[in-house]
Amino acid sequence: MENNLTISARDDLFHAKTYARQPLVIKEGKGSLVYDENGKEYIDLSSGIAVNTFGIADDEWVAAVSEQLGKLQHMSNLFYTEPVAKLAEALCKKTSMKRAFFCNSGAEANECAIKAARKYSQDKYVKERYKIITLVNSFHGRTMATLTATGQDVFHNDFTPMLDGFYYAAAGDIDAVRSYVNKGDVAAIMFEIVQGEGGVMPLDKTFVAALADIAKQNDILLICDEVQCGNGRCGKYFAYELYDIKPDIVTTAKGLGGGLPIGATLFSEKTGDVLTPSTHGSTFGGNPIACAAALNVVNRIDDELLAEVIKKGEYIKKTLEGKEGIKSVSGLGLMLGIETDKSASEIVEKCRDNGVIVITAKTKVRLLPPLNIPWELLQKAVEVIIDACKEE
Repeated sequence: MENNLTISARDDLFHAKTYARQPLVIKEGKGSLVYDENGKEYIDLSSGIAVNTFGIADDEWVAAVSEQLGKLQHMSNLFYTEPVAKLAEALCKKTSMKRAFFCNSGAEANECAIKAARKYSQDKYVKERYKIITLVNSFHGRTMATLTATGQDVFHNDFTPMLDGFYYAAAGDIDAVRSYVNKGDVAAIMFEIVQGEGGVMPLDKTFVAALADIAKQNDILLICDEVQCGNGRCGKYFAYELYDIKPDIVTTAKGLGGGLPIGATLFSEKTGDVLTPSTHGSTFGGNPIACAAALNVVNRIDDELLAEVIKKGEYIKKTLEGKEGIKSVSGLGLMLGIETDKSASEIVEKCRDNGVIVITAKTKVRLLPPLNIPWELLQKAVEVIIDACKEE
């Protein structure tokens, strides 16, 4: 009986019920196109939630991964490997940060940042100075610490009590931030420049500048979570570059590996030497294959590509804004959220029926296409979205 099961039925029977999957089995793809088990073609505007930076089975990326796969798939971090050293150097030189720590996901990168912030503060001050301010509507991961850091009650409800160590301020409420800082127990402020899971909402530049000033005045670390909005997604390598600030710690993942699991925590000159041997680690962090994939991605995100990301993002916004059934378009670069008259789930279904894959963020339709999506496919997909939003 089990041998006759469809892929979706087999998954429903044996996989943990942690995902509300769309009724679609993706079998293969190339570039910005994917194909289901029946051979139907779709333009993918999700990129695996901002992961597949250059789409599916990109030739250069595949070559880099394949070359490393034939050399060395894993070694303990008790030894040096070339991909780790080269990737750390590339990221530090691209961002003017001092050091990089590699792990496997965005949640792990944020865990590392939380630990480093606590250690920095406790090394210089007192044990009681350990709390981290995050923002309401934020999302920082699904481990217990990063889930607690996430400023959305909907993610907390099933897992109480949450961990100690976090304050939450509404985005834009600088007075609330100051009131927490004045308690004297704050070690860091952590935020996403664009709140992705929170509805693709960019932070106000004045507010971010005020956060940076408060952090500097009080020797509080500034942590930028660039897990989703980084790696070229918003038109700069990291989105914080659009805001003219210099974080003390930057976390990233998703698009960094172009499709393989890798996360990174980057440390500035101020925080570069906080973590010392045995204070942190990861068995699979710095996996040579994942690092080879990421190195290929990092080296190819150049000014020309970033200019195209900005241009494509502006095209999407300009084309969608004011169209029937579309209330607003938010976001930066190729990280966009569409507020529609119809429910987001209905738009997702209609787009899927017409060969375009989009996803949601809260009540919005979310667009995260490959950074190098061809213009003709992007234009075709946008027309499908416009049609899906129209009243019938």
